[in-house]
Order: sequence, then C-alpha cells, then structure tokens
Amino acid sequence: MGATLRFFSPEMSSRARQRLSLEADLRRVLDDDEFELHYQPQVDLTSGRIVGLEALVRWNHPTHGMVPPDAFIPFAEENGMIVRIGTWVLHEACRQFRHWLDAGIAPRRIAVNVSAIELSRGTLMAAVSAALEASGIDSAQLELEITETFVITDREQSFRSIDELKAVGARFSIDDFGTGYSSLAYLQQLAADKLKVDMSFVRDMTTNAGNASIVKAIVAVGQSLGLEIVAEGVETEEQALALRALGCDAIQGYLVSRPLPAGSMGEFLATYESLRLPG
Repeated sequence: MGATLRFFSPEMSSRARQRLSLEADLRRVLDDDEFELHYQPQVDLTSGRIVGLEALVRWNHPTHGMVPPDAFIPFAEENGMIVRIGTWVLHEACRQFRHWLDAGIAPRRIAVNVSAIELSRGTLMAAVSAALEASGIDSAQLELEITETFVITDREQSFRSIDELKAVGARFSIDDFGTGYSSLAYLQQLAADKLKVDMSFVRDMTTNAGNASIVKAIVAVGQSLGLEIVAEGVETEEQALALRALGCDAIQGYLVSRPLPAGSMGEFLATYESLRLPG
C-alpha cells in the first residue's frame, strides 16, 4: 500500500498564503516606494541635549497601513531581501542626516540597524561606503547597531566586516544588550563604542529589583570597558533619574519622543532645547 500524504491543514494553508503574499509584497515594496524611515532621538542624561538619532524602517502598506517591523524583518532576513532593504535604509538615513546637517539642526550622529545577514554576506562595507560618499557625511557620524547574537550566523565573516568598517571610522553599538548569549565572550573582540540596554530591563527597573540589578550590572560592565551606555524604552522621569544615578550616559524612549517621520523629526530638532530632570 502506498504512503498517504496530507499537504496542509486549513490553518497551514492560510499561513502559507499569508507568507506568499508577504513575500510578493516585499519584492515590490522598494520599487513602489512604500518604505519610510522614522527617527528616535537619544538624549544625554547630563546635558539633556540630543546626541544621536536612531533610524527605524517602517512599511506603509497601501492596503494594511503601517506594518510593524517584527512582521516583515524576520521574513526579509530569511529570504535574503534584508540586504536590499538594509542598503536602502543606509542611503536614506545618511541622505536625511546630510539635510539636517546643512540645516544646522543635526545631532552628533545617526544610527542604523544592521542585520547579521548583511554582515555575513560581506557586502556591508561597499553599501556603507556608497552611502557615505553619496551623502557626504563623515564616517564617524554613522553608527551601526548590531545585536549581540549576530555572530551565530557567520562569526568569521562578520568580524571581518566589522574590522573593515572600524578601519574607515564607522562606529558600532551593541543593541539589546543583556538578552543574548555571547555578551561578555565577544564584547571586547567586537571593539564596540556603545552598549544599548534593552527596554525589557528598563521598563520596570524602578519596581523590579531583579531588573534594576541587571541594568546596574550592564552599566558597570560598559563603564569598565570605556563604552557609552544608552538605555532604550525610557518612558518616565523616574526611570531617567534612576539611570542617571547609575551612571548611564544617554536615554532613548517616549519620555523624549516616539519615533517620528523625517518631517516631524526635523521640526522637533529645530525646536528642542533640552530634557530637564529634577536635581
């Protein structure tokens, strides 16, 4: 008797259709100009001034509206499209930063998230060089954010890519620090400039002693290595004050501003004075 095959349950069929639809939409999204960048400021906890901006990609789908990044980034990484998307983000972020520089309202640098796939393919250096040349911004004004688990994909090629980019003056920050598995083993080898404390620890650090201890430990590790420390997801003055007391350098979150499209962020940069905290 021959084997019997069952191809799909109704749920599997629905998920497969959604996947195929998403893939088809992703393949045309850059050509149809549906991606846009939103920017979120990073503020120095001593001066209260904006010291950086993080560029965050958003998909303005003509039918579904704003598609959250976690709904399409993992899929784009899986099928390799993240390389095209990452190149577009680099060019657009650098172009916009140049505009703000010319207007006299840009902070010190612009940060762009980099996928492990981009690092392991070995094409990131060319993409960064092209974006810098096209925009005319200095390499030290560009910061590349990588997650601490990026080395899983291809450690040898990834480190080679980082070495090449560091050699031309680009900066690196470690995103979502404390959530991965290679934190201390590779931290010095990465020669990072900045650690970003994940928002999952910051969110309730003033009410959860365990998370407060984790944040304190991350700040201490960063300080011992001479790294800048930025806390993500800061929503209250209480959190900002606690982070300042620990020696955290800067914060990013809704206390200052939610991510804004370029036009709104330009207005924000032009009118912002400083974050004023008690004490």
